Amino acid sequence: MNLGIFAHQDDTEFAALHGIARGKFSAVIVTDGAGSPKAGRFKNHTDAELVAVRKQEQIRAAKIGKYVDCHQLGYSSSVVKDKTSNAVTNDILKILSKSKTEIVYTHNLADKHATHVAVALKTIQAIRQMPKDKRPKKLLGCEVWRSLDWLDDNDKVILNTSTAQQLGKDLLNVFESQIEWFGNNFVNAGLGRQLSNATFLNSHNIDDLTHVTFAMDLTPLIQNESLDIKEFVLSHIDSFKKSVLVNL
Repeated sequence: MNLGIFAHQDDTEFAALHGIARGKFSAVIVTDGAGSPKAGRFKNHTDAELVAVRKQEQIRAAKIGKYVDCHQLGYSSSVVKDKTSNAVTNDILKILSKSKTEIVYTHNLADKHATHVAVALKTIQAIRQMPKDKRPKKLLGCEVWRSLDWLDDNDKVILNTSTAQQLGKDLLNVFESQIEWFGNNFVNAGLGRQLSNATFLNSHNIDDLTHVTFAMDLTPLIQNESLDIKEFVLSHIDSFKKSVLVNL
């Protein structure tokens, strides 16, 4: 079983297409999606009405992707970002404890969306509370509101989505409330990033991959709870800094 733990409806489909395409996939959507931009035929929706719309969109995506389960926890972003609250962490822990999860896909820790980062942190906290022999084998931090092309090539986890593009398109097209706001670029940008990642992956080699997503390997953080999370992320940033300075 593979599990995606993401902040909002549609994050899973952007970030974890690799896992969805492999099958035996479940999703955890942490927030209720309230407060997102409204446009087009959804412009006059109340927050409550938009929450209902986004919930149904996620259910349809889960059916298309043949998810085993799709848990929508319905938290507000403020609760997710509250460092004093253990509610989200406890819910994630309960879900993980009931399933034999091999790979967990979540947000990367350098994402520029604060709620995304908060979900990743809560996920790490939950897994660290599990017995070591029950923890997932891998934790991958994926791209949504920041690409990971800046990661050192040795640190990139390359997730091949070359054969899953029609599935990806079908999944993203479900989220009509978001398409109304972003326009067709909502779908095109999600799949286009995967094309760009593969095209510019290697400057001197020809790859067979046509579409890939990148992930930050967060597995060391769940194998060793003494690792400092901030220092872990900064080490990747320092590697990027050094690679730039070498060329200069």
